[in-house]
Amino acid sequence: MPANRKNRDEFYSAMAPSDDARLRKILWTLYWRGNAQLRERIEDELRSPEQPKVKPRKELPDPDTVLDEVTTFVNLAKDGAYMAGDRRVHHTERSRWRLTFRRLAGEALAALQADEPGPAQQAVAEIVDLACDMKSYDYFHSDDPVEAAKFVVSDAVAVLWESVLRHDGFAAFARRVPEQLIRWEADYGWTRSGYGQVPEKETALAVPLARLLTTPDMWRTFAECYLDALDAAGRADPKRPRTVYGSFDQTRYRRHGRTKDLAAWHEMLLDRFAGTPEDELLDRLAASPALAGPELTFLRARIAERHGDVAQAATLVTECLKELPGHQGYLDFAAQVVPRSRSAGPASAPTVG
Repeated sequence: MPANRKNRDEFYSAMAPSDDARLRKILWTLYWRGNAQLRERIEDELRSPEQPKVKPRKELPDPDTVLDEVTTFVNLAKDGAYMAGDRRVHHTERSRWRLTFRRLAGEALAALQADEPGPAQQAVAEIVDLACDMKSYDYFHSDDPVEAAKFVVSDAVAVLWESVLRHDGFAAFARRVPEQLIRWEADYGWTRSGYGQVPEKETALAVPLARLLTTPDMWRTFAECYLDALDAAGRADPKRPRTVYGSFDQTRYRRHGRTKDLAAWHEMLLDRFAGTPEDELLDRLAASPALAGPELTFLRARIAERHGDVAQAATLVTECLKELPGHQGYLDFAAQVVPRSRSAGPASAPTVG
């Protein structure tokens, strides 16, 4: 115990001669001249037993300040400043990048609770864009930067989309979110390895999205906006294939990956709209030029089966198996539809190789 601090008995003895007025004056002096923590402690002690003690509310980060910091950090990362000897980033900061990333991500998500969260929404979107790019590009010295940063993309996106819906309304939500879904969704998650603490917490972005679409009208309107955004993504793809090695088709490769990444969302649309008045949305989805590959063929097979055309479904899933013979999902679906197509007649009995 410090020498200049009285113990309890000494303190009580010193206070004994003081009347109530003097005690109130002493307490007031402490309250008025003390720091914020001391004032909060005195206020808690002055509350009646019936009143619950209120924990001090942590001040929210300023959305504009957060956006400025996030934009600077993202630009430096994409310029390679955290990888090379760039004087804009101190050498000690290069090894502390994950701490900076986590701090900025946490502040951006917290700032979504502000009265005007627009800049914070943009900041979160920039952080998510960077995290998605980190899977393929080396912006930091790390074998698996998303895992190193402990950043769960699907959790952050869920909070962001909830903020957009709550603050900006469904019209803005349906206008902005489809493009983000197409850009950010990842079939195998956002880490490079797929192992660790982060992948265990990740979900497809379709999962939090479906929770926010609470009425049939919201589902239809959002699906229509999604199909418009999907067409726009297809138009933005390169017009002519870019060859890198041999006959590599970059455009088709991009559309293959997009279709695979969005498979969970397309499955939800299929379950929601098949056999309903919105069935034509599924036909439009299956014909989208922004999609390609066996996952698109399988989607068409699923739609045909829901329409009762098992022969077409069997033919399409057989095409899928020619490209990916060991795909368990295709094999299971083929086991359901191929026998049914054979029983419908010899002309509609494809052979599964």
